[in-house]
Amino acid sequence: MKQLIILAVIALAGTAFAEVKLGYVDMQKAIQATKAGQKAKKDLETEFNKRKKTLQSKEDDLKKKGEELEKQAMVLSDEVRGKKQKEFQQAMMEFQQLVQKNQQEIQQQERKLTEPILKKLQEVIDETAKKDNYSVILEKRENGVLFSKAELDITDQIVKAFEAKK
Repeated sequence: MKQLIILAVIALAGTAFAEVKLGYVDMQKAIQATKAGQKAKKDLETEFNKRKKTLQSKEDDLKKKGEELEKQAMVLSDEVRGKKQKEFQQAMMEFQQLVQKNQQEIQQQERKLTEPILKKLQEVIDETAKKDNYSVILEKRENGVLFSKAELDITDQIVKAFEAKK
């Protein structure tokens, strides 16, 4: 990312007499600020909470089974205890796989919901760059833009244009 910024600055330096206009967009903030992004977030939270409730129920059942196994361990024969421990471990593995599967499905759902929003945001950014004669518009990321003046942040402008676009 740093190399890309350096190359952009070098390329822009070559056009010494041309006016350089920079801006950046905080895409996460932009997504969350749009009505479509807020709806996607709400839908995702609803799905997540539903799945969380189901997983919590299964986890509670496993805890009870584990506690019962511990209580019975002393009175069970080695063979029966070993069999029950193996069954419990299998159930734990299945639960962990279910949790992982749910996490992947939630991530897929998030991508599915945000992809059209990102596509439309990119169109709005392109239109804004051409209309307002920007040389470069960067994406503000955690490891990307380390510092910039607040007036270079065009996120709110992009969100307004997004909402106005049909």
